[in-house]
Amino acid sequence: MNRILTLLAACIISVSAYTQGKYEIRAAWLTTVFGLDWPEQDGYSYKTAERQKAELIDMLDQLYELNFNTVLLQVRLRSDVAYDSEYEPYSYVFTGKTGKSPSYDPLAFAIEECHKRGMECHAWLVCIPAGDDAMVRKAGWRSPVKKNPSLFKRFKGQWYLNPGNPKTKTYLAKMAGEITEHYDIDGIHLDYIRYPESGENFPDYNEFRKYNRAGKTRAEWRRDNITAIVESIYKEVKSKKRWVKVTCATIGKYKDTRDYSSKGWNSFHVVKQDPVAWLERGIVDMIYPMTYFRDDHFFPFVADWQDNRHGRYVIPGLGIYFLDPKERNWDVGVIEEQINYCRLIGTAGVALYRTKFLTDNTKNLKYKLRYPLFRFKAMQPPMTWEDNMAPSRPRNAFQVWDGNTVQLSWDKSKDNSGGKLTYNIYVSDEFPVNTADPANILLAGVENTATDIVPVYTYDRVCYYAVTSTDMFGNESEAAQFHMEMPRTTALAQTWNEKNPIQIMLTDLTGKSVLVIDYSLEPDFSGLKKGFYRLWCIYESGETKEAGYVCL
Repeated sequence: MNRILTLLAACIISVSAYTQGKYEIRAAWLTTVFGLDWPEQDGYSYKTAERQKAELIDMLDQLYELNFNTVLLQVRLRSDVAYDSEYEPYSYVFTGKTGKSPSYDPLAFAIEECHKRGMECHAWLVCIPAGDDAMVRKAGWRSPVKKNPSLFKRFKGQWYLNPGNPKTKTYLAKMAGEITEHYDIDGIHLDYIRYPESGENFPDYNEFRKYNRAGKTRAEWRRDNITAIVESIYKEVKSKKRWVKVTCATIGKYKDTRDYSSKGWNSFHVVKQDPVAWLERGIVDMIYPMTYFRDDHFFPFVADWQDNRHGRYVIPGLGIYFLDPKERNWDVGVIEEQINYCRLIGTAGVALYRTKFLTDNTKNLKYKLRYPLFRFKAMQPPMTWEDNMAPSRPRNAFQVWDGNTVQLSWDKSKDNSGGKLTYNIYVSDEFPVNTADPANILLAGVENTATDIVPVYTYDRVCYYAVTSTDMFGNESEAAQFHMEMPRTTALAQTWNEKNPIQIMLTDLTGKSVLVIDYSLEPDFSGLKKGFYRLWCIYESGETKEAGYVCL
């Protein structure tokens, strides 16, 4: 992307907010290392566990209200974890002691709570770093560094898994496979899957001599090592559940672009990642480049990622922590411009780092997101390279409106993959409901085939509803438009009052009469347009009582 186009794009997005599409990933990184985002306090007791759960619920509620649909939960921190693992111990952040169970499974709890809100939960693994000397000592014999010393290298006071050891890819693949097999996870998110920064002297020379049989340079060999780890994890995950997304957080700049320098900080040359090759080879589903920059360090490099996505998805990471006055004190307009720019060039969405800067409403960011940036809900874009066949349309969609809630029900859809299905509810004041319009999304990711909801529109507007099904790959079915069958007038009236009315009256939702007929006659509604009407019974005494609602 050249300099003129970059400046032009910046000018455009500064004066115009781009309308969101129906499909857009809105992710938040929820950091557990050192308890940065969660949990706020540790301790081994029932009360502490309940407080930790309440903290997480509050964060997820806030993300849901802001119309996020993806949570990247850090579950592997520094060779310690946030779930029950065969390979590594529980992190001390939950109980104050490494290896101590917090009396509940944080990952299982987070998945359950995310799914209740129709949000995806991805297990975020910090892959290569293993912590400093103090963290290894704190873990004692439970530390993987002590249990598998041949897999690790000490470099500049920190411990790392050694990418040059072929057993490293097997070890990480087994960890990813363990999560995939035992948890109802939506994605495996790989972070720090690279060599350390300023890592030219990383102590892997012996492995380079032993395993570099192709005569490659050390830099090429290192890139191949990282690619082999990514591929091994991808194959392990997909062998267990094809629908689980494998994604990677990468350095924010791939290489220098034609017109812009990466200023010595890029994934390809500096930390030996080659995400474009991963995308091209199809060994990741999505990448989340950590584009925690602004202006000329943001726009051209995001465009470069998007131009080289090879049919997969790019979700730029936005550094909202830089809004904090203690960091770089960015104006909130920087983030607004970046979201609009990502929409302009068609990225699959955005991810925000970190959650606490969001829930703390740094620089009023929550309000900027809710209105207008994330005003409407958004759906997950489908992984059509894994499966592109939509499930069947829900059948027998039926609704009952009692004036306080709308009761919706439908028959379960069928899907070729045999996996779990979720459902999406749309609402509009037009019939049929346009399910392509994100403004009409009411609920997404509903797991049951029946739900009660509070009417979005009441007496001044007509409500119409539609339902679709979505498979595990994100393919969405055709819509079933809801209808409410008109019961026989006599039966409906008799349920209201033992004495028969002399007339039945229909009014619109504002109370204006549109039809009056004798109770004894078969009703003819052919002259009325489709929609909701209020039904009234008129008795011989002159008494008029409302009998409910009908939908034509």
